[in-house]
Amino acid sequence: MPKSSWLQCAASAALCASLALSAPAPALSAPAAPAKPETSVARAKADRLAAELVGRMTTEEKLDQLLNTAPAIPRLGIPAYNWWTESLHGALGTLPTTNFPEPIGLAASFDTGLVQDVAAAISAEVRDLHILSRQTGRMGRIGTGLDTWSPNINIFRDPRWGRGQETYGEDPFLTARIGVAFVEGIQGPDPDLPRVIATPKHFAVHSGPESTRHGANVFVSRHDLEDTYLPAFRAAITEGQAGSVMCAYNRIDGQPACASDLLLKDHLRGAWKFDGYVVSDCDAVKDIADNHKYSPDAATAVAAAMRAGVDNECNGATLTDTAGLARPYADALKRGLITEADVDQALVRLYSARLRVGDLPGVRAVETRPAPVTSVMTPQHEALALAASEKSLVLLKNDGLLPLKPGLRIAVIGPLADATRVLRGNYSSALSAPPISVLDGLRRAMPSARIVHAPFGPSFTDGDRVPSTALVAPDGKPGLLARYYNTVEPPPARFEPGTFGDAVAKMRYVDKPVVTRVEPDIASRSLDLAAVSDHHRVVWTGFLVPPESGTYRLGLTGFNGELKLDGKPFADLRKAGWASLPTLKTIRLEKGHRYPIEIVSESHALSGVNLVWKRVTDDPTAELKKAAAQADVLVAVVGLTSDLEAEESPVEVPGFKGGDKTTLDLPPDQQKLLEQAKALGKPLVVVTMNGSPVNLAWAKDNASAIVEAWYPGQSGGLAVANVLSGKTNPSGRLPLTFYRSIDDLPPFGDYAMAGRTYRYFTGEPVYPFGFGLSYTRYDYAPVTVERTDQSVRVTTTVRNVGARAGEEVAQLYLNFPDTPGAPRVALRGFQRVALKPGEARKVTFTLSPRDLSSVTPEGDRRVAAGAYRVSIGSGQPGTGVPSQSAPFTIGAAMALAK
Repeated sequence: MPKSSWLQCAASAALCASLALSAPAPALSAPAAPAKPETSVARAKADRLAAELVGRMTTEEKLDQLLNTAPAIPRLGIPAYNWWTESLHGALGTLPTTNFPEPIGLAASFDTGLVQDVAAAISAEVRDLHILSRQTGRMGRIGTGLDTWSPNINIFRDPRWGRGQETYGEDPFLTARIGVAFVEGIQGPDPDLPRVIATPKHFAVHSGPESTRHGANVFVSRHDLEDTYLPAFRAAITEGQAGSVMCAYNRIDGQPACASDLLLKDHLRGAWKFDGYVVSDCDAVKDIADNHKYSPDAATAVAAAMRAGVDNECNGATLTDTAGLARPYADALKRGLITEADVDQALVRLYSARLRVGDLPGVRAVETRPAPVTSVMTPQHEALALAASEKSLVLLKNDGLLPLKPGLRIAVIGPLADATRVLRGNYSSALSAPPISVLDGLRRAMPSARIVHAPFGPSFTDGDRVPSTALVAPDGKPGLLARYYNTVEPPPARFEPGTFGDAVAKMRYVDKPVVTRVEPDIASRSLDLAAVSDHHRVVWTGFLVPPESGTYRLGLTGFNGELKLDGKPFADLRKAGWASLPTLKTIRLEKGHRYPIEIVSESHALSGVNLVWKRVTDDPTAELKKAAAQADVLVAVVGLTSDLEAEESPVEVPGFKGGDKTTLDLPPDQQKLLEQAKALGKPLVVVTMNGSPVNLAWAKDNASAIVEAWYPGQSGGLAVANVLSGKTNPSGRLPLTFYRSIDDLPPFGDYAMAGRTYRYFTGEPVYPFGFGLSYTRYDYAPVTVERTDQSVRVTTTVRNVGARAGEEVAQLYLNFPDTPGAPRVALRGFQRVALKPGEARKVTFTLSPRDLSSVTPEGDRRVAAGAYRVSIGSGQPGTGVPSQSAPFTIGAAMALAK
């Protein structure tokens, strides 16, 4: 092979023989920077109609449209629209929707096709909720738009971050591939005529701490920016063609993210040719003046954001229908800080999106069917939710105990054994399919087994919704009687700043309910009732009927609600803050007894109250010993909840502060339970539910098996049971490094990547990124490497050498030349392969120049000259999993575009 070839043989004779089969290739040529896609007929028409529509608006009308709550303009036939729609892993609306695994669990599937299917199902449900809002006149409320503020593709760089559960993990390549799949699933096959517009967030360099996010000034090296923080956003924009992007709260190198020239001008609209619209995180524009002090007042803040490229401001005051939120824009116009052309440019982008998505007529048909919604929580979506949960589960240890044999006596222990709230994770609807706990899942999956449950003591993880099966309406039907009362005097459409609280306190309600119906349980369902106003009171009455006698913790979660039990005040949330833990009291309840209950809640644009409980015991040690005495194996379900690790949470309990974790250890009461269970001498299976890495060192040394379940969604308990029973062969892989202690990591607020994630961590993890076991075994054939003009093709054969069918996740890792800035090792490809016993399949990866590239300390991306090693296997090379590798050499360096 000529020396001039960019790819040269390394020392392997087999590799050289393989490469010799191909003709010599010329030096690798640099691919061009992303080209701006040609404007389609639909896009051009939408842009033209948007410009015409904006041209007919008055200046005052225009400015109001810049907020997330865009009011109707009746004279132009424009309905109200709210850009605030969430669907991180399921649509959030007034109807029961499908709840899929938390994004960190979806990432653990290493399955882009699955994630695209999940996103397509979510998209269909979002569209139907929009259609429902047209029927009920609720357009303009949260959750009714045809865009969604998902996916979250920030890098989960530190395990303490409470919102890391929303992401696709710590690796830029995996995050990019999963993120693109989600965007394509949400938007559909034509990004110029999207089903729903995806909004990757939070752009960029944003991953905690939660307590400092509104004022933090994050300094990041040019290397880490290009190497870690931007690749997933670049892929979502240039490959997935996401129609929107959300800018973040914090500053980057001195400039607020929502006023960043580096991010919004140089990269987003410059290098990546983005032509969609930018929305701010909620109150991020206000932060520019109020917290960052980057600008002196509100007018200069909105001007800085708009001139950097922000088109739509989410303002938290829209939650309380506050008036005058567009005044800073009027002031900025008056002072010459922005021009009407700036405003028009933003509005044309926004209105082009509304036209292309079908919210407004002219480009595609507007769906106005009067029929009931048909795509929400269908049997197909529920089956997909179960499949996604099963593929997300990661088997971390198995000494041969799993799968559990039929007929075993099983004791299910731990605070999350019978828990259901934990399954949903954050940014999820309480109205999803009846959730299945691990305890219930095991009873379904193993009907011949004898299963006993040992209640746990009171815990911070307590608080599951009381199901319809434990509620009886006054007429004897399952559920509760709900009566809705509107206000006597119609409230104003907007409240002057600072007047909302007083106005709400003075509201009075009619004596006769406008709607009376039996509902399955306590939840906010008023958005599907056209007769009920945005400001109303709802009263639920009926009976609480416990399924078994015992000690319970009972109360409310959410805000603005009161509970009476047996006619006496029991719980009061009227002063509770957002994201507080449930207000629970301990009480003795008897099986089958009807306890009269009444819950009163007021909704003022915002609502959210739920009746919750938890079966507990005063002596968890005694319950554990009693259950273990009747069991052959113990299944301990432990972990966290998304109420503890959360977004900017007020919760401050041991191990958690402000939404972030202060330790990687399990809560002390749970660790004590595991140690007590081990001491009883029975085989122990540990199932963990969490959205972030926890220290599993003790479990690794002491348990017979470990299953990482994340927050697995509505069917999560059945998915876990199917894996434990062997009905499903586990196939998930860790999208995160599981460390032993935060002492092994740099300070949380330090955004430098040195010492973080598998690419730069030099310590010994408890479990490495990419790790996951199966009930079968796989072997890999020697790797061959071939060169083409623009890429490197790597091939191997995967064989199932075990006794049962399974799905292997073949992972390709690259080791780079010893050049400054190169990671220790990096994922550059993955494929799921379903194989029957004895079956083999050829697996091929094509590595582009960008896949082969690394980043210099100066932030320049390039393919470095020198010796590389490519490995394909069940996980990272050198971690004890089946893997094959081969060396190759690149002869000449090559620079790549941003």
